Amino acid sequence: MRQVKRMVEKGEFGEIFAIHGSYLQDWLFYPTDYNWRLEPGLSGRSRAIADIGSHWIDLIEYVSGLRIVEVFADFATFHKTRKKPLKPVETYAGKMLKPEDYKDVKIGTEDYASVLLRFDNDAKGVLTVSQVAAGRKNRLYFELDGSKKAAAWESEKPNHLWIGRRDSSNEELMRDPSLVYPEVRDIISFPGGHNEGFPDTSKQMFREIYAYIAAGDMKAVPKFPTFRDGLRELVLCEKILESNKTQKWVKV
Repeated sequence: MRQVKRMVEKGEFGEIFAIHGSYLQDWLFYPTDYNWRLEPGLSGRSRAIADIGSHWIDLIEYVSGLRIVEVFADFATFHKTRKKPLKPVETYAGKMLKPEDYKDVKIGTEDYASVLLRFDNDAKGVLTVSQVAAGRKNRLYFELDGSKKAAAWESEKPNHLWIGRRDSSNEELMRDPSLVYPEVRDIISFPGGHNEGFPDTSKQMFREIYAYIAAGDMKAVPKFPTFRDGLRELVLCEKILESNKTQKWVKV
């Protein structure tokens, strides 16, 4: 993703026309699937958007350098009632539960959300988020369409970046320190073909945080996300919630 960001900054994609994608999971597919995130008192008024949609939005603003200025959201709760287990997981793992081992709980947070996006350069976007998409374990996907070329990436195949062209062959860039920009190589630990993925993201982030602290220059612009970025996601989630409630475009 650092490579995509640098490609955008160098103008390789040209003007960004549109960004679209999804974040799909299936871990809450069945009405008997239950977790504390389903309870607003513990996790807040939003679930799918706040839990995973916020990651997609954060990534898109990061790689594109664009800011979302307006949102139009539509939520859906498919399992309006779920069955909450009355026993700790450890006591019934691998065993069949009886009906009396569950309690019916009404669900008020979203299983699914669609969000239309407007960016500050007049680009358009759309995000689909679902936690009831069978077979999708943790698939964050996006496509960035520019006036020169496009890029697409998905988290379940994190070592491959698709680059699309109109008048020549498309390209697949594999994660390899010898193929990316020099300023990107520091956050690739292994040679090409040695896959890196989800755990490495946190490792590389904390390497940059510790290096920043060790350098002692608190005025330098950090490469890693800050508390301000976290606040940005909270604000965006609040606006998306407001849009779903009013069924109108809401400015950010």
